[in-house]
Amino acid sequence: MIKSQEETPLLAAVLEHCRRPYARLHVPAHRQGQAVFAPWRRHRGFLKMDLTELPGLDDLHAPAGVIAGAQELAAALFGADTTFFLVNGSTAGIMALVVALCGPEEELLLPRYAHRAVLGGLVFSGARPVFLAPDYLEDFYIPLPLKAETVAGAVRRHPAAKCLLAVHPTYYGLCGDLGAQAAAAHAAGIPLVVDEAHGVHFAFHEAFPPPALACGADAAVQSLHKTGGSLTQSSLLHLKGARVDAARVKAALSWLQTTSPSYLLMASLDGARWQLAREGRRLLESALELASFLRREISRLPGLLVLGEEHLGGTGAARADPTRLVINVRRLGLSGYAVAGLLAREHGVLVEMADYTNLVALVGIGTTRRDAEALRRGLKEISRRHAGSRPLPPPPDLPPLPPARLTPREAWLAPCRYLPLAECAGRVSAEAVCVSPPGIPLVYPGEEITPEVIEYLKWLRAHVPAVQGPADPRLEGIRVVDG
Repeated sequence: MIKSQEETPLLAAVLEHCRRPYARLHVPAHRQGQAVFAPWRRHRGFLKMDLTELPGLDDLHAPAGVIAGAQELAAALFGADTTFFLVNGSTAGIMALVVALCGPEEELLLPRYAHRAVLGGLVFSGARPVFLAPDYLEDFYIPLPLKAETVAGAVRRHPAAKCLLAVHPTYYGLCGDLGAQAAAAHAAGIPLVVDEAHGVHFAFHEAFPPPALACGADAAVQSLHKTGGSLTQSSLLHLKGARVDAARVKAALSWLQTTSPSYLLMASLDGARWQLAREGRRLLESALELASFLRREISRLPGLLVLGEEHLGGTGAARADPTRLVINVRRLGLSGYAVAGLLAREHGVLVEMADYTNLVALVGIGTTRRDAEALRRGLKEISRRHAGSRPLPPPPDLPPLPPARLTPREAWLAPCRYLPLAECAGRVSAEAVCVSPPGIPLVYPGEEITPEVIEYLKWLRAHVPAVQGPADPRLEGIRVVDG
């Protein structure tokens, strides 16, 4: 339909619509910002584009005009056969792939560190997850990408599996040998689908790991808002080849995405795609330079250790995203949570995430030299005050993967009751417990709560500021399957 990456069919149609003086007798009620609540009235310019399905603006659920054209341009840029715009985030895309590919009791192979978005797909589909346990990186205590031989072995042991799901990159920016995973999946006749939420920028500069589709993935879900410049919650789902049925994915998305999609979000996907096509390399060159500066300067500070590819030899991690700085702070005697708090309160610096031993700072296409200098100065001051302290004790090892007694769907639908944590040993969990970010479930619905899991959850309760998923966020107890 539309061939030039210079065009923005959806964004252009929305802007043209906004220039016309229509009498507006349709939703949303704020009428392009005219009736917006008072605190927003000075910032309502963007709200003119908060529209609904109107003549000339197409329909996300049955695209045949400007949305279809915008999706085709995105597919062409990213090397896909089909691309879907997502307005419910990458979560909706991941759930749709699981629902489209797996039925009740059918097996889905995936790493244990897969994002909790998968859980929704498992509950909707009734599929049975087969979790693959990763190794952990010494000093940083973070999960490593699965080794190729781990994946190949799992595919052999589970010949009836319907799909292999990979994460590329991990929240910490690490990538494994995705090509080998694709080869193992395809040899078994199953598709490889990839959570590439944090890797939308990989296609635009050779300094980054290769993107999932270039490695042989059959589907990839990308959060364009995370590193590509669109608005928060807007993402892309790409399909390539015939192993994933595009019609089934489209049908699943029609259930999982809102019937009132935001034109602000969709127009931002079109505009961000245009910007990456025109300026992606230049913008990423700037980010790479700032990241290199920070990596060099922070590595010189006492008590701090910055993750680099030199730490990855023999681990199964083939590459790392150079713009995602993983900074270990344990030798300062402080947790990552504490250092992130100090940076925010005392230095006006906000980082992407913190865990017990690390910070993750993202250097993106909008990061400025001033941002980088503020992080450097803040860490320099914190290092000056705390270097030489007794190192923070390392976190305990994660417990062995607990036995799965029910599928997540069975556990979700079963009668349940709340029990104090001390009484949960041997019971089946009815809920997930996640530390988010990075959003990895430590306990899944349907899994047995072992004594080792209880001990780890007690440690979590004492050392992690917040968890998501359980009805009791204080982790005094857990909902368990009744019976």
